[in-house]
Amino acid sequence: MEIVLNSPSRKRLAIGAAVVLCLIYLLLAGRLFVASVLADSPQLSNLERAARLDSTNADYRNHVGRYYALVARDPAAAIEPYRAAVQLDPHSARYWFDLASAYQVLGDVSNQTLALERAIEADPTTPDVAWEAANFFLVQGEDEKALREFHVVLESEPSMANLAIQFCWRINPDVDMLLRDVVPAQSPAYIAFLELLMTKQETAAAAKVWNKLIATSQVSQPFELRYVYAYLQYLLDHKDVDQARVVWQQAAPRFGLSSYLPTRNNLIVNGDFRLDVLNGGFDWKYEKQQSVTLTLDPSDFHSGHRSLLITFDGPGVTDAGIRQFIAVQPATTYQFSAYYKNGEIEGAGGPHFTIQDAYNQAILYDSDELKEAGFWKSATGEFTTPDDCRLLILHIRRLPEGSPVRGKLWVDDFRLVVKRD
Repeated sequence: MEIVLNSPSRKRLAIGAAVVLCLIYLLLAGRLFVASVLADSPQLSNLERAARLDSTNADYRNHVGRYYALVARDPAAAIEPYRAAVQLDPHSARYWFDLASAYQVLGDVSNQTLALERAIEADPTTPDVAWEAANFFLVQGEDEKALREFHVVLESEPSMANLAIQFCWRINPDVDMLLRDVVPAQSPAYIAFLELLMTKQETAAAAKVWNKLIATSQVSQPFELRYVYAYLQYLLDHKDVDQARVVWQQAAPRFGLSSYLPTRNNLIVNGDFRLDVLNGGFDWKYEKQQSVTLTLDPSDFHSGHRSLLITFDGPGVTDAGIRQFIAVQPATTYQFSAYYKNGEIEGAGGPHFTIQDAYNQAILYDSDELKEAGFWKSATGEFTTPDDCRLLILHIRRLPEGSPVRGKLWVDDFRLVVKRD
């Protein structure tokens, strides 16, 4: 319908109506603006005025409740504005949590539980909400509900995995149940669980978690190689050599390290130093020793394209600082060989290739002094492992220990195989 303003009276009427509407709009907008300014004030009177000026704003009501609860220390007075906030916006988990906190201080467990459950309904997947809920249920002794919320935390917030898994283990130290019902199939959660079980010396349980971890997708669930090193070292420290071998066999292909697996033709990994030294797993491990420098030398080698150069320069030398763990079978005869070359080593005695039982330190093989070899020379020998021997350590030690020594020693082509009849 078209309104024709063909008279002065009608024009004045239309203008007046427009002016009134503008005034009403400006009044409402001004009212909301004043309310927003007052809501930023720390004074209770201003917060209450803001809530009255904008009675549909749940946040202003919640601000009033928080003032009573946190500033005035009057949780009973906070209940009414908190309830008003959740009525205006029942989908805010934060408002329900504030209400639950007030009920907690008042000792009203039933209403606290109800408010907390409404918070979870409002936001069931946010880790902060789940964390608060889990701790509440934990205090109340409702273990199943607590574990359910810790599952949400583990699934959604990897940074909280370590602490969450500790609570889960404290609630129910059953690895099978936790893996089935609580711990999500994600590498951060499995790693947190694995680390916890290692600190608890739960070796059998840790193996179950490892199996879950290694089964995760390499693409969607990657994890760092350092966790493999830590777990493998834990196993060796606890004399679980068989599991350590399995772990290395499973992990090496995942990280592109299949070349670092021992073979029938050589149980010593990276014996010719053609690969980078990992300093972990079943590859060579090294640590700084007094008066000793280790260098991979491409300028001189027996075969391949480089050797290990060990430079001795001073007193206090007991060991070259490089070693390798080797998993073996008990009551088995092995043949060892390696090549070495030196450059005028000075000092009493000299370095030796030494193979020992990694646990009781019994020496199974000790070469002659690695001296007076201006060309590549071999050191060979054979030995039989005792009935209880499962792990060897190969290293280069200095005899007599601690006496001054200077010079250079190149080593290459380490090899250890089972003696065939």
